[in-house]
Amino acid sequence: MDDRLGLPRGAFAKIDAEEDELFYELPRLVCHIDDGAIAALTEFYRIALPAGGVLLDLMSSWVSHLPPEIEYAEVIGHGMNAAELAANPRLTRWFVQNLNRDPNLALADATVDAVTVCVSIQYLEQPVAMLRELARVLRPGGPLVISFSNRCFWTKAVAIWRALEGDGHARLVELYLRHAGFERIETHKLAEWVEDFSDPITAVVGRAPAV
Repeated sequence: MDDRLGLPRGAFAKIDAEEDELFYELPRLVCHIDDGAIAALTEFYRIALPAGGVLLDLMSSWVSHLPPEIEYAEVIGHGMNAAELAANPRLTRWFVQNLNRDPNLALADATVDAVTVCVSIQYLEQPVAMLRELARVLRPGGPLVISFSNRCFWTKAVAIWRALEGDGHARLVELYLRHAGFERIETHKLAEWVEDFSDPITAVVGRAPAV
């Protein structure tokens, strides 16, 4: 058992255990959720993210789904493919880093107002260590918005994610956030699944600890 999370041995194993750099070597300039889910997530960002703030878009791509009419002081992007990040017009600056190998970020303490992790939490092999690092770079009380759907790169998702679905995914993310020290954790179902019509989208929000 994992001493911190109480999960079975092998919970963070993957079907494809090759280095992530190989899997993400070619750019994928596609959306990983449908238009309805994107619209619901963008609307949630309007109320959850501070306008004019510094954002960190962790595990980003060529699109960030941020509200187009809202300006932010800076949007720092992170991902695994340089071409995807370079194509993202919302990013002020960006960096490539394999978080499963090294979850430490080259960002100063308490310098970010909000963090987004969009449809990617299922790929982290050290989720609590990564979220603790996000708590470090967030200003006290700053929100971390973790969104996910029922889609993923199956062979790159960790075993515990593959074993769960729906509400189970939300409870798992809540567990990660609690063990990473986040406060005021809330789950929001932004769009429900409709067969052959719409992707579901859920956002779990935690706040960095107050000083």
